[in-house]
Amino acid sequence: MSKPERVVLIGVAGDSGCGKSTFLRRLADLFGKDQMTVICLDDYHSLDRKGRKAAGVTALDPKANNFDLMAEQIKALKNGEAIDKPIYNHETGELDPPERIEPNHIVVIEGLHPLFDERVRALLDFSVYLDISDEVKIAWKIQRDMAERGHTYEDILASINARKPDFDAYIDPQKKHADVVLRVLQTKLLEEEKEGKILRVQMIQREGITGFDPVYLFDEGSTIDWIPCGRKLTCSYPGIRLHYGPDSYYGNEVSILEVDGQFDNLEEMIYIEGHLSKTDTKYYGEMSHLLLQHKDYPGSANGTGLFQVLTGLKMRSAYERLTSKQMKVSTVVV
Repeated sequence: MSKPERVVLIGVAGDSGCGKSTFLRRLADLFGKDQMTVICLDDYHSLDRKGRKAAGVTALDPKANNFDLMAEQIKALKNGEAIDKPIYNHETGELDPPERIEPNHIVVIEGLHPLFDERVRALLDFSVYLDISDEVKIAWKIQRDMAERGHTYEDILASINARKPDFDAYIDPQKKHADVVLRVLQTKLLEEEKEGKILRVQMIQREGITGFDPVYLFDEGSTIDWIPCGRKLTCSYPGIRLHYGPDSYYGNEVSILEVDGQFDNLEEMIYIEGHLSKTDTKYYGEMSHLLLQHKDYPGSANGTGLFQVLTGLKMRSAYERLTSKQMKVSTVVV
C-alpha cells in the first residue's frame, strides 16, 4: 500500500442497526478495500461492559468514551502518522491490547459519535448521518427479536425505551452537523403499513458546502413531485413517488430528495438516473451499475440503496477534489 500524500477523513454516524455496515460495503466498491481503512469508534470506549454497568451508564453516554484520545489519534492519522488504536472486544465486552494503524488514502470513522466532539468534527472532509425513524426502528426490531430471538413485544419496547434518553441526548443531535442525512421513514403511500416493508427514504443535502453540489431532480431549486410508474418503470401496488425541493433542516438550508415505495426491477433504474443531475458519476449508467452490482444488499429495492450510492459518489468526488486525483473506474455499460 502506497503512503498517501493526503488522508481524506470521512465520518459515518448513526445508531446500531441503521445500515452503516451496508453503506461501508458500498464505499469499498467505490474506493477499493486497500485504499480505505475503517475505524469503529466503539474502540474508544473508556469503560468496558462491567465498568458501564457499575457506573450506571450506556455506551451512548459520552462519559463512557475517551474523546481526548479519539481526537488525538484521528488528528495524527490525518497528519499521516501511525497510531496504536485501542480495541473494544464486542464478544467479551472488555478492552483488548491496542493495534497499530497506518494512515491510508481514505480513513472512515464510523459509530455512535463521529460528529459529537467538535475537535473530531473539524477534521472531517465529508460526513453522513444514517437516521432511522422511531416507528421504523421499532417495526424492524419487533420483527427481528420476536421472530428470531423469542422476545416479547413488551420486552422489545422496554429495551428501546431504556436507551432512548441517551440516544435523544447524545446521538440524534449529531445529524445537524452532517453534510448528508439519509433518513428512513414510514411510507405515505399506505395508511396501514406498519411493518417497515415499504419505506419512504430521504437524502437531505446541506447547501453552501465548498465543493459539494447537491443532487437534484429535473430542475435545480424547484419543488418537484413525480410518479414515474408506467412504461419505463415497473411499479407494483402501491407504486413509487419521488420528491425534490429546497427546505430547512436544523437551521441549515438543504435540498431534499425523496423516494417513497419499492423498485420492482433495478435494471430499470437507469430511467431514474437519467432524470437526476449532479450525481458525480463518471459515465452514464454508473449509478445504476453500482446498484445492480450488489442488488442483494439490504435496501437496494428502495431509496436506501439509491441514496447510499449517491452519497458514496459525492464522497468519491470530495476525495478527488482534495487529492486532485481522478480514480479509475471500469466502463461497464448497463
